[in-house]
Amino acid sequence: MRNTPRPLWNPYVAGVILGLGLLATFLVTGNGYGVTGATTRATAVIAGALDSNIVAPHSYLHGIFEAGLDSWIVWEVVGLAIGALIGSVLAGRFKFQIDGPTQAGRSLRLVLAVIGGIAAGFGARLALGCTSGMGLSGSATLAAAGFLFLIGFFIAGIVFGQLTKGLWK
Repeated sequence: MRNTPRPLWNPYVAGVILGLGLLATFLVTGNGYGVTGATTRATAVIAGALDSNIVAPHSYLHGIFEAGLDSWIVWEVVGLAIGALIGSVLAGRFKFQIDGPTQAGRSLRLVLAVIGGIAAGFGARLALGCTSGMGLSGSATLAAAGFLFLIGFFIAGIVFGQLTKGLWK
């Protein structure tokens, strides 16, 4: 592993590559990017494996439970995790750490991460898609919901950023 990490990519170059990857994903699989569908599948499969009565009364979750994890979105997330790991190691940026506000201790950082993760997951299911699924893939197909999602996402980020800016000084 390298002693000094490689510099981050130019955001414009990274954006173009992200867009070309999204186009390739549409062309090859017929689907866009997405993540929360995989976590929903995993939740339904785990809950159903623990007790099938948990998912049985819900037609949506029961259908997912019966279909299992063999879905394009699950494999996309597995590939995303593997690719991120390989990329971080090759760039010399792989390390275990708890990031977050510089003025917050480790416990507060973890609490904020859990609250943010729960809020983002709830919001993604409520919006019927996550940042990549609804925001990128939805707006790439010119769906109004994709643009509305991105507007709401950025407004929420600005509001939360203003509320927590004192923790970042």
